[in-house]
Amino acid sequence: MKPNYALEMDKVLADIRAQGRMPRLLLHVCCAPCSSAVLSELAQDFHVTVYFDNPNMDTQAEYEKRAAEGRRLVTELALPVPVVVADWDAPAWREAVAGTEDAPEGGARCARCFALRLSRSAAYARTHAFDWFTTTLTVSPRKDAALLNDLGQEAAAAHGVPFLPSDFKKRDGYLNSIRRSQEHHLYRQDYCGCVYSRRARDARQKT
Repeated sequence: MKPNYALEMDKVLADIRAQGRMPRLLLHVCCAPCSSAVLSELAQDFHVTVYFDNPNMDTQAEYEKRAAEGRRLVTELALPVPVVVADWDAPAWREAVAGTEDAPEGGARCARCFALRLSRSAAYARTHAFDWFTTTLTVSPRKDAALLNDLGQEAAAAHGVPFLPSDFKKRDGYLNSIRRSQEHHLYRQDYCGCVYSRRARDARQKT
């Protein structure tokens, strides 16, 4: 039986509320549309900091565009949420996925990409004394929530910061991201960001 990560998060939130305090959460954000589905909700129980670190982006222009949309969303939501944008580190990503360039979308290359981003997020959370970290990646129906939660727990064990379990697509999370993206006129990209997903998109468009 597959774990229900939404229920697991509910249990964590119930414990936090029982303690009567708001811990600090580092929220790894892949893009503004995905974060639109969860930011306001998480801010009810955590002091959230948005962390944009996605070295998989195929160009610096794409990286900066998505980061700027994330900042704009936080401003429009009027939330007291700091936004941290890491430097675009494409060489680290290329090294992480080396040897899996020909893997299909959703396969070994994506798993390595997720692991890299979650590890970097956990490292930042540890260095800056966050109580928890998690990612918006589970909003997407194209992303494997079980894999992401497993990788999050591995990063948590490696860096000593708890990973908040999630499956943000549940309970209409993905549909909410679409609705809120329309409300805020957010840039909704049609590929994950890496050069290989862009090539796959281009091939689909040609056919």
